[in-house]
Amino acid sequence: MVNRVVLIGRLTRDPEIRTTTTGAKVAEFSLAVDKRNKDEGANFFRIKAWGNQAEYVSNYLTKGRLVAIDGRLDWRKWQDKEGQNRETIEIVAESVQGLDRPRDDAGGGGGNYAPATAAVSTGGAAPAVDEYDPFADE
Repeated sequence: MVNRVVLIGRLTRDPEIRTTTTGAKVAEFSLAVDKRNKDEGANFFRIKAWGNQAEYVSNYLTKGRLVAIDGRLDWRKWQDKEGQNRETIEIVAESVQGLDRPRDDAGGGGGNYAPATAAVSTGGAAPAVDEYDPFADE
């Protein structure tokens, strides 16, 4: 059986990260995905990312960012505080990738942006952190 979801859309709010009682990190956010005919609006999906993916989402993604999600559907059923039966379908992200640059006024996400400083294929030393642009044409 196959349970696979691939979506490209924009975050509708900043991700919320928390730590479970067992110490696992989980980030929750929602994604707006345009319908085939843009005049029809968008579909909205709840997304959960765990572990390293949760930390990536929390540190680098903010409301409005374009992202690709690869994951699976998850259906949950529970009782709320009033004893009402509730259920939801959400996407558990196994891979989250930012597809655009952060806006200058967005602050880069969680404020922990530190670009990689790996050496460029020119064989020289790694560029200084403030000179490195991962989106620049090489």
